[in-house]
Amino acid sequence: MDKTSLPYRPCAGVMLMNRDGQVFVGQRLDSTLEAWQMPQGGIDEGEEAIEAAVRELREETGVMPDKVRLIAEAPGEFLYDLPDDMIGRIWKGKWRGQRQRWFLFAFEGEDGDIDIATPEPEFRAWRWADPADLPTMIVPFKKTLYERVLAAFAEHLHR
Repeated sequence: MDKTSLPYRPCAGVMLMNRDGQVFVGQRLDSTLEAWQMPQGGIDEGEEAIEAAVRELREETGVMPDKVRLIAEAPGEFLYDLPDDMIGRIWKGKWRGQRQRWFLFAFEGEDGDIDIATPEPEFRAWRWADPADLPTMIVPFKKTLYERVLAAFAEHLHR
């Protein structure tokens, strides 16, 4: 399959930072890898990226909108391509990868406000991680993407 003929899936990503400057990461249910990732998901037709980010955060982590405060939005979109062996296997073969808008939120709740046992769970485990560790925790094909997200939010990550 020629992936260059496929579009990128519109997506919103969330970097959720706690009071200690650590970032929420979850281990996907649908993966056997030891990889950890930040919440993210598709932007629905007619939905603004920020709305999708808040919705995905709630759907994946149980964190309600009143427990977060927007700190920053990354400029522009970040693209990533799926590895060739995954093209056609996920997302019903409709996408070559994702084009993502990223948002940095301060988490103003408590750990008890996080509940990954949501109606449609995505994660089997979660934890707080040092932002600098994120590129080594994600699946390898998203490493560059995470480095770009970190660079976009760098001024907000060091207290």
